[in-house]
Amino acid sequence: MANGSAVSTGGGLAADPAISASPAAPGSPGPSAGTASAVASFRQLLDSLNREQRRNQELLASLAFALRSFTNLNRFLELVPLVSSRLVEAEGAVLVVFQPDGRLWREHLQATPGERCAELLRQLAALSDSRLQAESGDEAVAALLDPLLHRLLAPAQVIATSVVARNSQRGRLYVFSGRRGYCWSEVHRRHLQLVADLTGVALENELLQQEMRRHERLDRQLSTGAEIQAQLLPDHCPSIDGVELAARCRPAFQVGGDYYDFIPTRPQALPRQRQQGRWALVIGDVMGKGVPAGLLMTLLRGMLRAEVLSGRPPDRILHDLNQLAMEDLTQSHRFVTLFYSDYDPATRLLRFANAAHNPPLIWRRRSGHVDRLDAPGLLIGLQSEADYGCGEVVLDSGDALLYYTDGVTEASGLGGERFDEQRLAGLFQSCCRSGLGAQGILDQLFARLDRFVGSDRHLDDDASMVVLKVRDELRLPSIPGG
Repeated sequence: MANGSAVSTGGGLAADPAISASPAAPGSPGPSAGTASAVASFRQLLDSLNREQRRNQELLASLAFALRSFTNLNRFLELVPLVSSRLVEAEGAVLVVFQPDGRLWREHLQATPGERCAELLRQLAALSDSRLQAESGDEAVAALLDPLLHRLLAPAQVIATSVVARNSQRGRLYVFSGRRGYCWSEVHRRHLQLVADLTGVALENELLQQEMRRHERLDRQLSTGAEIQAQLLPDHCPSIDGVELAARCRPAFQVGGDYYDFIPTRPQALPRQRQQGRWALVIGDVMGKGVPAGLLMTLLRGMLRAEVLSGRPPDRILHDLNQLAMEDLTQSHRFVTLFYSDYDPATRLLRFANAAHNPPLIWRRRSGHVDRLDAPGLLIGLQSEADYGCGEVVLDSGDALLYYTDGVTEASGLGGERFDEQRLAGLFQSCCRSGLGAQGILDQLFARLDRFVGSDRHLDDDASMVVLKVRDELRLPSIPGG
């Protein structure tokens, strides 16, 4: 063409050479300058997001570090509102936590900023525990607390989430902001829930720590109780003319109130005279376990030893012991079963009285049968004017007695059945017929009890047994007459 303008042959618009060649107006940004500005803005945005992400990561990392290293729950919970508000860029935050039974855990109420939330914390602490506990379910508790927080924090925008541990609501975490244009995002929600979950872990850890400390205290109590119980029981059986004695207590996990004793009626006599004198043989059990049971049995042991010196018959001793111990047992809400007997080696007479204890078993060598030794009587500590019956029996050569506590007969086997008295009597009879001495009988009975319970199982209660066997008389061979 005459003017030399370019023509598009591709169907597009042709650029005007004059326009293309014209320089940019002074002071106006060219195409390359606009692109550079957009890139710079984008980079600033990325840097800002990265800084925010790093800040949030550092906040969460600090909270996680505090969680795994804290020794004071309150110190950790103080961080929770502070971290929460910074994570979601809110004005402040409030943490409300509950005890396992639903009561408000007032000493662990936390909020930031302090001056803004002082009145709020005061009103939260004044909430009725019964009202909180009466609400059934997490939604009901939230419905009670959330309107209160919204009212106290108005006109700020309030967002809440639950603190959960072991599928149970343990608190509520609130963040609030009165800033104009504040926007609650999904990222904020996830961050707040993460903080709430870490708080739930902290609360559960505290409960586990409390439980561990409770078990440690219990272990110390049980250790003390075991020492008390060990001191109550004789460390060896005494020598009594004409009889063999064997005794053992097999303790369970928990300290029980089992007690047995051998008490000389003439403790000041010379050893040989004590062997020939009358002896009290006692077995008993305080209802209940632990250190209180052991302490009560210590008290009764002292009273009983003093009563033995009076020389009264068994029924009078139990009567007096019941009156002496009545007040202490009533205050402790415990009772005592006790079988008291005394044995005279010179006459082989055994006198006895029973305060509702398991009746001892007696094996007669002549008949080969097992019977029970029993007499009427109430528990020690049940009734102040209780009367007790008195029985007596003369033992023959080879006869044997078995005193025991209910931990033996109530021991459970693998199938849930009880060892029971009938089984014990049959085994006792078998041991006596085999000609075993007192220690052999005791060993066999405990061996059978252990097999019945199971080698990898423990007794539910202390099991105590005492065996007394009259020695066989020495029979000289007859000399034929000359």
